[in-house]
Amino acid sequence: MQVITATKGKAARHRVQLRPALELVVARKPDGTPKPLGRILRDMGALTEDALMRALELQSRQAGILGDILLAHGMVSEADLTRALSLQYKTQVFTTKDPLPDPDLMDRFGLQRCLLLNCLPWMRAGEVTVVASARPAEFSRIRPELEALFGQVVMVLISETDLHQTVLRIRRSRLKLWAETCVPEAESCRVMQSQRFGRVLGAALLVIVAFALWQPLITMTVLTVFTTVFLLLITSLKLAAAVAVIRDRHAPAPKLAETTIVRHRQPIVSIMVPLYKEPRVVPRLINRLSRLTWPRDLLDILLVVEENDHATRAALDTCDLPRWMRVIPVPDAPLKTKPRALNFAMLFARGSIIGVYDAEDAPEPDQIHRVVRCFQNGPPTLACVQGVLDFYNARTNWLSRCFTIEYATWFRMVLPGLQRLGLAVPLGGTTLFFRRDILERLGGWDAHNVTEDADLGIRLARHGYYTQLLDTVTLEEANCRALPWVKQRSRWLKGYAVTWLVHMRAPRQLWQQLGPWRFFGVQALFLGTLVQFMFAPLLWAFVLIMFGLPHPIQDIAGPGVVAGFIAVFLFSEAVTLTVGYIALQAPRHRTLRIWLPTLHGYFPLAVLAVYKALWELICAPFYWDKTSHGEHVAACDSITVARISAAPQ
Repeated sequence: MQVITATKGKAARHRVQLRPALELVVARKPDGTPKPLGRILRDMGALTEDALMRALELQSRQAGILGDILLAHGMVSEADLTRALSLQYKTQVFTTKDPLPDPDLMDRFGLQRCLLLNCLPWMRAGEVTVVASARPAEFSRIRPELEALFGQVVMVLISETDLHQTVLRIRRSRLKLWAETCVPEAESCRVMQSQRFGRVLGAALLVIVAFALWQPLITMTVLTVFTTVFLLLITSLKLAAAVAVIRDRHAPAPKLAETTIVRHRQPIVSIMVPLYKEPRVVPRLINRLSRLTWPRDLLDILLVVEENDHATRAALDTCDLPRWMRVIPVPDAPLKTKPRALNFAMLFARGSIIGVYDAEDAPEPDQIHRVVRCFQNGPPTLACVQGVLDFYNARTNWLSRCFTIEYATWFRMVLPGLQRLGLAVPLGGTTLFFRRDILERLGGWDAHNVTEDADLGIRLARHGYYTQLLDTVTLEEANCRALPWVKQRSRWLKGYAVTWLVHMRAPRQLWQQLGPWRFFGVQALFLGTLVQFMFAPLLWAFVLIMFGLPHPIQDIAGPGVVAGFIAVFLFSEAVTLTVGYIALQAPRHRTLRIWLPTLHGYFPLAVLAVYKALWELICAPFYWDKTSHGEHVAACDSITVARISAAPQ
């Protein structure tokens, strides 16, 4: 991950007159064991004895930090907790009303480091550096790192809210720029914003069109062969993936070694939920996320919204959000994409595991428990856990039924099969969970890529990490209208094209990093998908022969070759229907099997989408065609878990 550092030229040092009480803090030597926090809060009158007993009982079960438990369950306010901590550690409290910290000290330590460790080098007091910390219990752990950089340090207190506001006041522009450029340029698509890229791509397409007009029969034959080869590759890969999944289902479960259970603190899990112009989904979203059973003091949900999205922010303002759920406004910029918002929000996340949900998602309540266990049981190279996506409005109409069949095939057969075959897994955009340190090492998401999820999956594979598919379901809203479906699919296909172009800039390096097998997988998945939809009408033309009508290339190719084309086409259709049938084995999906033959009318919509994607690739590669949500409700919405005011429509 890139480190945000100071630019050339030092800012003037802040010369701050120390308060008398702070002078005592600087001069004070560490003394004995501090007084227990719970007793201090009780003596202050900020916490009742019953509440303290409940918090201590929770702490005994979860091995958590008492202050986090008290805040998460609304037992104390942040202001009272900060004041109690100042009494416990016998130090002062800094707020946003104090003189601003020295930006040179912040930059020297690194803005990401400040936010990650919740500490802020504030000023120099003689030979001592005053450091404001929002996590005093962890200060002794990071003291050696601070002293190696600044010499002698002394801690003062600051609330997490004030720390974040202070950093934003001083370095807002730099954080905003970082969110757009944190991925190294060699692995980002942001260079495609140049006009030269659009002209080159447009010229290449014009050459193909011109040759097709000059030699239509030869062009048609070459493109038909090209498309058929990729169709055969994709179909074979889908079949191999399905066989791998089926074989794994019937394999005996491995015997688990006997282990001694040791109680230890579970990780904090931060979940980022980007929202953009979606005020209608806010009440449902909060209620759905409130169903998660992960301990509240270990749950950190960030509702990420563009700062000028006034409708969504107004809807959020009407909600009484718990402490473990907070709003992160993303500074305004010309580039408004989901990955940019995720990069910015991650700076303020507390967790060592970072998750992503979409605004319309309804995850299973125990999902985070299963994800954490998956990470704990996995090797260090396990960077990402991908859940299964399904729809709660699957039976709205024909389009939603076909969409559900497609998703069942992709998330229950193809992606798990790719993982078992050792191929790079192109991620889905939601129900993703990452080890934070690995995600930061890779620079987060490419802010300019409109399928940032698929791109990140390939970057993880290139750097030696792998993705685990986990059988935990998140329900979301199927796009069940034709025009919005085409718009959404065109964004996905444009992102596939962008991702392929980015990673094929240096094919030799990609080959070396992935190896021949996974390199082949990238070509089949990304280039093959684009080719399959771009030239699908060439394959549909073989239906003419099946009805006794002539085909234009029959005279050139001969009957044997044409029969081969037809065989590949029929083989592909058979595999698609068979894998789809197996994917729909869950009881709630079995009735959809009768709709499998109608997929022949569903996939042609993607042909329209790919041509729209090609046009945008030339003239607007970073344009994000937003999908609207909130038209349908999930079954879980009938049960109210969170107290939420009505959001404006």
